[in-house]
Amino acid sequence: MSKLEAGQRMTVEWRGRPIWILSRTPEMIERTEALGADRLADPESTEPQQPSYADGPLRSIKPEIGVIIGICTHLGCSPLFKPEPNAEGVGVDDWPGGFFCPCHGSRFDLAGRVFRNVPAPINLEVPPYRFESDDVIVVGEDEETA
Repeated sequence: MSKLEAGQRMTVEWRGRPIWILSRTPEMIERTEALGADRLADPESTEPQQPSYADGPLRSIKPEIGVIIGICTHLGCSPLFKPEPNAEGVGVDDWPGGFFCPCHGSRFDLAGRVFRNVPAPINLEVPPYRFESDDVIVVGEDEETA
């Protein structure tokens, strides 16, 4: 991920599924952490959609790097990356940036947490992963199993 710049997302494949690796800017982190529980269906990620080490509002090991399975938890579509606040086509006021599934209107923040009142029932999944170095992420393994 050495070529991944702040604010960008890259996609890799693991077990036939798209894995998004997101380099979050300080502004993206701030917007994501500032989202109120009143806007999110599961802000504390109590559903088991991530490893225990990927907890907190950013659901990641390092705040600036997100690793998320890019499959909507509603019907398996692949949401669009809409990182900018108030991005066009999302259909809500005060959009903080995140992922939008145009098929049925589900929305997720930049940590993959699902918004309230959308078809998707739970947050996007975070796969097991670990950092081999500052530039290499190994998906499918974590520190305990490596």
